[in-house]
Amino acid sequence: MTMIQPADPLAHALAQRDALLAAVTRVLDGGRYILGTEVDAFEGEFAAYIGVPHGVGVASGTDALVLALRTLDVGPGDAVVTVAHTAVATVAAIELTGATPIVVDIDPLRYTLDPQRLADQLVHHKGLPIKAIIPVHLYGQPADMAAIVDVATRHGIPVIEDCAQAHGALIGDQRVGSFGTFGAYSFYPTKNLGALGDAGGLVCSDPVLAERARTLRQYGWRERYISDLPGLNTRLDEVQAAILRVKLPRLDADNVRRQAIAAQYDHALSKTSLVPPPQVAGTTAVYHQYTVLSQNREALANQLRAQGIGSAMLYPMPIHQQPAYASRWGANVRLPVTEHVARSLLCLPIHPHLTDADVQKICEVLATID
Repeated sequence: MTMIQPADPLAHALAQRDALLAAVTRVLDGGRYILGTEVDAFEGEFAAYIGVPHGVGVASGTDALVLALRTLDVGPGDAVVTVAHTAVATVAAIELTGATPIVVDIDPLRYTLDPQRLADQLVHHKGLPIKAIIPVHLYGQPADMAAIVDVATRHGIPVIEDCAQAHGALIGDQRVGSFGTFGAYSFYPTKNLGALGDAGGLVCSDPVLAERARTLRQYGWRERYISDLPGLNTRLDEVQAAILRVKLPRLDADNVRRQAIAAQYDHALSKTSLVPPPQVAGTTAVYHQYTVLSQNREALANQLRAQGIGSAMLYPMPIHQQPAYASRWGANVRLPVTEHVARSLLCLPIHPHLTDADVQKICEVLATID
């Protein structure tokens, strides 16, 4: 029995094989492999897609967050507020700058940073100065940016949007990544917009910050071999930029396909005990993952597997409880919504290359869940 997989980057690559090979050949024949015309072009095209003037290509989504923080002079002796229900990269990036992460609970509707918990944290905070806030648009669902930016503005703290799972998601008619000081993206192969290897990027509206980020990403050079700033090496290479340029024009259509599959799953789940992904008025989710909450997640995953349907648990242990990080906050940290969601959430297959037959099979199985 062939298993229906939660994601299929190979199918996505094969669907555009000829165009991708042509793009790679163009780079090969061009002879410029680092920070050349392909990177320049992709930075402009992606920034325009998000709706901001500046893009900065980097080596990974983690590096995008690190570079945003470094550009804002966040480092040792500073604190950054984020969530524990996210990929570990969000917290790892904060620690890579030498700053201290502070985690707050998530909104039970969106599974993203709770603006009220954020406000409470900022009002009652004692200790290191909070120099940035990183909301995560998790699973393709936009965070409540109006409320988060309002809280952040009142306290004079910049916002870095972690958009690693939300390429193209909208609040009203404005794309996520354009609300904060920076939007940080991963182009890991399984993302809605994925390269064929690691890649990442920043977008922003401020030309001064954009130029500083470009300088920092390559050793702090403005003039080659002369470091004006203590920078790092995090460059988007020409091959991945060319690949992303091929894939970007299809992003909206791929997201529409994800949304259509999600609507079919929603209907199949309507008479079951499973809780489907949130529906938030005024937002357009892009379903990087299709999540369900189950009182018995393991049994559900086993039931699906028996029918040839794969699933994934993202993320089964919140960061504040993981062995590498638990000592950062101690046993007194309690994030009840985060912990409930982490125990209960399962991700179903969703990607643009699921066949209609695959979707129908999954819907038929879902409809039988108690």
